[in-house]
Amino acid sequence: MAVQEADERKLVWPEHSHSNRQPIESRFERGSAYVDGEFCPIEEARLPLLDWGFLRSDACQETISTWNGQFFRLQDHLDRFERSLKRLRMQSPETIGRIREITHELVAICGYSDAYVQIIMTRGRPPIGSRDIRLCKNRFQAFCMPYMWLAKPKDQQKGLSLFISKRVRVPSASVDPFVKHYHWLDFEMSLLDGFDAGSDTVVLVDLNGNITEGPGFNLFTDVDGRLVTPSTGVLDGMTRRTTLEVCEDLGIDAAAGIVTERQLRQANEIFLTSTAGGIIPITSIGKQPVGNGRLGPKTLQIHTAYWSRRAEGWLGEPVKYELARRP
Repeated sequence: MAVQEADERKLVWPEHSHSNRQPIESRFERGSAYVDGEFCPIEEARLPLLDWGFLRSDACQETISTWNGQFFRLQDHLDRFERSLKRLRMQSPETIGRIREITHELVAICGYSDAYVQIIMTRGRPPIGSRDIRLCKNRFQAFCMPYMWLAKPKDQQKGLSLFISKRVRVPSASVDPFVKHYHWLDFEMSLLDGFDAGSDTVVLVDLNGNITEGPGFNLFTDVDGRLVTPSTGVLDGMTRRTTLEVCEDLGIDAAAGIVTERQLRQANEIFLTSTAGGIIPITSIGKQPVGNGRLGPKTLQIHTAYWSRRAEGWLGEPVKYELARRP
């Protein structure tokens, strides 16, 4: 399939074929949560102060989305969640089958067509006075809110400005990047640096100065006609995986590999991939335009394929709205 010129069109999102339903109760209009085995409005959800998920950032999560009333790659997310639990040596108080049902119920209670769901496992806490991590009782919780955009569609139309931080991403030898965790202080401080520089978002480097990932997203860049996404020091993002599959179907050369800062600065196209927004164009690095400063043709083609396939239910699982019942 030929790649269309970027000037020919803008980003397009398919029209919705599925509208929101009424929440089971008005108090669930803003979202829902599951804590201590019970469903509640999202704004009433609480985490114990002494949970090491809070005190130690000792937790893992999966961010799952629905679009047009369909979960995307739900089984893949659950599989990756199980992988994180094993790597962190956590034991879930809920079976994976029950967690799947909980995700459905969270969306059904709110009646959302397009939703953003997080399932979370925290370490819990040992008895007061002990630091023996083996004595912790792990805790499962989750929440659902309307679909969240890393960058709103109107901002994606012009593309975002990227800041390359000199802060080093937490090394893989210290914290496993294949665990979707909450170690975000490096991201957060880099974001502040990026905002100070007038950029919209940020990407971090590794100990060798190579590009890794940003807060909640993977990155793709066109290096000498081939799309490359960093292969080390990053989460194997679900949208990243989807993008590689879409590229294979479209005949676009794409692979994981090393991306240097110089290659990124010389790229003709750059885009981000995230559950919170899909395929997100980057049109400048600071004040330096990427390519001609417009949306790139490969970015446009992949964006269109990604969203049209999601709208058609590709790799989807319909939300079981019939599970909605009063908590």
